Amino acid sequence: MSVEVVRRIVLLRHAKADWPDVADHDRPLAERGRQDALLAGRRLAGTGVTPELTLCSTAVRARDTWKLCASELPRRPRTTYESRLYEATPGEVIAVLNEVDDAVTDLLVVGHNPTLHALADLLAGTSDGDTRARLHATGFPTAAQAVLTLTGGWKSLEPGAARLVTFWTPHD
Repeated sequence: MSVEVVRRIVLLRHAKADWPDVADHDRPLAERGRQDALLAGRRLAGTGVTPELTLCSTAVRARDTWKLCASELPRRPRTTYESRLYEATPGEVIAVLNEVDDAVTDLLVVGHNPTLHALADLLAGTSDGDTRARLHATGFPTAAQAVLTLTGGWKSLEPGAARLVTFWTPHD
């Protein structure tokens, strides 16, 4: 009999972006966003979750958030910049996650709203304490992160298959 592996997914929304006269995909981080991305990295480092793989949207604000966040981690995980995460629906993100190799137990996804909020809510069949209530009360603000766990392989990830264990925002 094999033991089911517990996997963790960290959903990280990009930090606060600036609004210069550029295409949406090319928007950079605002000063507050740069500070919050560093806070998000410190928070992630403090949780003990050590992602083996990061899937990051190709949008400039997501890539810059990840670079700053990763600078606070004890080791930088392998990173894939994934164009399918930009303007994705929750179902499209789940399809990307279903492709992750089962050798990965801790995964970080850097993306956008409203997708990440909807995804966290959709995946969470259960939650710890008041995490789901907090998620609903605050939405999924910039630089926020949710940690979900699931048992089984990435191909088995589907709505309701995970547990929302923590939800954090940089201005809690």
